[in-house]
Amino acid sequence: MTYPWHLYLMGAIYIFAGFMHFIKPKIYLRIMPRYLPAHKALVLLSGVAEIVLGIGLFFKETKNFSIYGIIAMLAVFLLVHFYMLSSEKASAGLPKWALLLRLPIQFALMYWAFMYLNL
Repeated sequence: MTYPWHLYLMGAIYIFAGFMHFIKPKIYLRIMPRYLPAHKALVLLSGVAEIVLGIGLFFKETKNFSIYGIIAMLAVFLLVHFYMLSSEKASAGLPKWALLLRLPIQFALMYWAFMYLNL
Protein backbone atom coordinates (compact mmCIF):
# COMPACT_ATOMS: atom_id res chain seq x y z
CA MET A 1 0.00 0.00 0.00
CA THR A 2 1.27 3.44 -0.87
CA TYR A 3 0.92 6.12 1.77
CA PRO A 4 1.26 9.89 1.41
CA TRP A 5 4.84 11.13 1.37
CA HIS A 6 4.37 12.97 4.67
CA LEU A 7 3.68 9.70 6.52
CA TYR A 8 7.05 8.44 5.29
CA LEU A 9 8.56 11.76 6.37
CA MET A 10 7.13 11.25 9.84
CA GLY A 11 8.60 7.77 9.99
CA ALA A 12 12.00 9.06 8.89
CA ILE A 13 11.90 11.82 11.52
CA TYR A 14 11.23 9.33 14.32
CA ILE A 15 13.90 6.94 13.06
CA PHE A 16 16.43 9.78 12.90
CA ALA A 17 15.42 11.03 16.37
CA GLY A 18 15.76 7.51 17.74
CA PHE A 19 19.28 7.10 16.38
CA MET A 20 20.23 10.44 17.93
CA HIS A 21 19.61 8.88 21.36
CA PHE A 22 22.56 6.59 20.63
CA ILE A 23 24.74 9.14 18.84
CA LYS A 24 24.33 12.00 21.35
CA PRO A 25 23.01 10.42 24.57
CA LYS A 26 24.39 13.20 26.79
CA ILE A 27 21.86 15.64 25.34
CA TYR A 28 19.01 13.38 26.40
CA LEU A 29 20.54 12.47 29.75
CA ARG A 30 20.68 16.15 30.71
CA ILE A 31 16.94 16.63 30.16
CA MET A 32 15.81 13.47 31.98
CA PRO A 33 13.69 14.32 35.01
CA ARG A 34 15.61 13.53 38.21
CA TYR A 35 12.66 11.61 39.68
CA LEU A 36 12.88 8.95 36.95
CA PRO A 37 15.21 5.99 37.56
CA ALA A 38 17.85 4.50 35.24
CA HIS A 39 18.35 7.54 33.03
CA LYS A 40 20.72 5.90 30.57
CA ALA A 41 18.46 2.88 30.12
CA LEU A 42 15.43 5.13 29.59
CA VAL A 43 17.27 7.24 27.01
CA LEU A 44 18.32 4.14 25.08
CA LEU A 45 14.88 2.54 25.42
CA SER A 46 13.15 5.66 24.15
CA GLY A 47 15.57 5.71 21.21
CA VAL A 48 14.70 2.10 20.38
CA ALA A 49 10.98 2.93 20.71
CA GLU A 50 11.30 5.85 18.29
CA ILE A 51 13.16 3.73 15.75
CA VAL A 52 10.75 0.79 15.97
CA LEU A 53 7.64 2.98 15.87
CA GLY A 54 9.06 5.01 12.97
CA ILE A 55 9.72 1.84 10.96
CA GLY A 56 6.29 0.54 11.89
CA LEU A 57 4.67 3.47 10.08
CA PHE A 58 5.88 2.08 6.75
CA PHE A 59 3.84 -1.15 6.90
CA LYS A 60 0.08 -1.64 6.72
CA GLU A 61 0.13 -4.33 9.42
CA THR A 62 1.93 -2.15 11.98
CA LYS A 63 0.94 1.40 11.00
CA ASN A 64 -1.93 1.86 13.45
CA PHE A 65 -0.02 0.23 16.32
CA SER A 66 2.86 2.61 15.61
CA ILE A 67 0.55 5.60 15.52
CA TYR A 68 -0.92 4.76 18.92
CA GLY A 69 2.59 4.09 20.20
CA ILE A 70 3.84 7.44 18.93
CA ILE A 71 0.93 9.28 20.53
CA ALA A 72 1.56 7.51 23.86
CA MET A 73 5.30 8.15 23.62
CA LEU A 74 4.75 11.85 22.94
CA ALA A 75 2.40 12.04 25.92
CA VAL A 76 5.08 10.51 28.15
CA PHE A 77 7.69 12.89 26.71
CA LEU A 78 5.61 15.77 28.10
CA LEU A 79 7.28 14.91 31.43
CA VAL A 80 10.59 15.96 29.90
CA HIS A 81 9.16 19.19 28.54
CA PHE A 82 7.71 20.18 31.89
CA TYR A 83 10.96 19.23 33.62
CA MET A 84 12.89 21.45 31.22
CA LEU A 85 10.60 24.32 32.18
CA SER A 86 11.25 23.76 35.88
CA SER A 87 15.02 23.21 35.82
CA GLU A 88 17.57 25.73 34.63
CA LYS A 89 20.16 23.01 34.00
CA ALA A 90 17.71 20.89 31.99
CA SER A 91 16.54 23.88 29.98
CA ALA A 92 19.85 23.72 28.08
CA GLY A 93 19.95 27.51 27.93
CA LEU A 94 16.78 27.71 25.83
CA PRO A 95 14.58 30.73 26.54
CA LYS A 96 11.33 30.13 28.42
CA TRP A 97 9.24 31.10 25.40
CA ALA A 98 10.90 28.36 23.32
CA LEU A 99 10.31 25.80 26.06
CA LEU A 100 6.66 26.87 26.31
CA LEU A 101 6.26 26.67 22.53
CA ARG A 102 7.35 23.03 22.63
CA LEU A 103 4.20 22.07 24.56
CA PRO A 104 1.67 22.89 21.82
CA ILE A 105 4.10 21.47 19.25
CA GLN A 106 3.99 18.18 21.15
CA PHE A 107 0.20 18.12 20.83
CA ALA A 108 0.45 19.05 17.15
CA LEU A 109 2.76 16.06 16.63
CA MET A 110 0.21 13.83 18.36
CA TYR A 111 -2.51 15.15 16.05
CA TRP A 112 -0.27 14.69 13.00
CA ALA A 113 0.12 11.00 13.90
CA PHE A 114 -3.60 10.64 14.69
CA MET A 115 -4.53 11.90 11.20
CA TYR A 116 -3.12 8.73 9.62
CA LEU A 117 -5.28 6.22 11.48
CA ASN A 118 -7.90 6.09 8.73
CA LEU A 119 -5.50 5.39 5.87
